[in-house]
Amino acid sequence: QVRLEESGGGLVLPGGSLKLSCSASGNIFTINTMGWYRQAPGLQREMVATITSGGRTNYSDSVKGRFTISRDTPKSTVYLQMNSLKPEDTAVYYCNAPSVFSTRNYWGQGTQVTVSS
Repeated sequence: QVRLEESGGGLVLPGGSLKLSCSASGNIFTINTMGWYRQAPGLQREMVATITSGGRTNYSDSVKGRFTISRDTPKSTVYLQMNSLKPEDTAVYYCNAPSVFSTRNYWGQGTQVTVSS
């Protein structure tokens, strides 16, 4: 079992920045890739960014150049630095980590990000 706990969401003006954090605990040896997904009202959950234990990153086209995912492996923590935020970035952001030993997919409880003037 892996527990993921997010923090750092909030309300920000368009053009502003926020940094999300996700700490993993429990059987962290069962996970490799960690990532961030988001879900806006009425829409499907979508991938935002992922990072492997080796540091390889992947971003959705909608956030490339604005968001940066990073990882502190000793602390089992992944970050999402979000710059130049737009109203369309408004969503609940979820931390994700799929198990490498099974089809199990771990999710955090989500943190709300609202970009509005």
